[in-house]
Amino acid sequence: MTDQDELFPGKQFISTTLHALETKTAMSGGLARVYVMRAAMAGGLIGVMYLTYYAVISAFEGIGDGDLVPLGRMVGALVFGFALIFIYYSKSELLTSNMMIVSIGLYYRRTTVLKSLRILALCYAGNLVGGLVVALMVAGSSIADGALGAQMADSVDHKLEFVAGGIAGWGDLFFRAVLCNFMINLAMLMVYNGRIKDDLTQSLAMIMSVFVFAFVGFEHSVANTVLFSIVALQGGIDVGLALGNIAIVLIGNFVGGGVLIGWYYAYANDDRKFLSKRGQGESA
Repeated sequence: MTDQDELFPGKQFISTTLHALETKTAMSGGLARVYVMRAAMAGGLIGVMYLTYYAVISAFEGIGDGDLVPLGRMVGALVFGFALIFIYYSKSELLTSNMMIVSIGLYYRRTTVLKSLRILALCYAGNLVGGLVVALMVAGSSIADGALGAQMADSVDHKLEFVAGGIAGWGDLFFRAVLCNFMINLAMLMVYNGRIKDDLTQSLAMIMSVFVFAFVGFEHSVANTVLFSIVALQGGIDVGLALGNIAIVLIGNFVGGGVLIGWYYAYANDDRKFLSKRGQGESA
């Protein structure tokens, strides 16, 4: 390993991310319809797995006097962790991981602000469509009847309380969103950096990242969008508070994934500064 590899061990992560950006840029342009379809698949997967998360909690709630709910949240969070695996291996498009990718592309000037916004906007639109399809199927069935529906409704009430709580609640929500996408994209960094060679370890990294955000109570913009859609079709929702929640969480997610992971590691592995200084030293 060369000295430069020691100084910039994340170069493969950067090159893999920039290659992914080229694919997403091309798809969001000439193949926008297919790109939105891939994003819709991610939204649908989030919807199904989030339903499963609440189903697990409600199942544990029904045991005894509800003393096992914390254990149910733990098991549910582990199950929900498979959502990121399904999205990654099905080559679907998730907004929160794309926040990291476009940020690295912007740092290295491999894309523009307008192209980045197009990638993110189309991705979020697709995620929304996929989540809405799941919400419509839930509304047309008895899946969310009983304890499951009550769990989701209680969760929505809690999430909307952040927005209704004023500045303190907004800050709480924002930092939960920052930490959420920090964990999600930390897992993607580990998957992309080439140091983990086997699928099992990559999958464990993705499961654990989602487990942390789901169990601790971090906030994910796409998951919230899907949850709000399901509950809205079940019995209504305060649209203004829901939109406020999503707006704050989107910003927090971008800071967590785009800045704290994407921009941070782009700068930390920018060997152009090193080469420039070494060249100046040799010429002197």
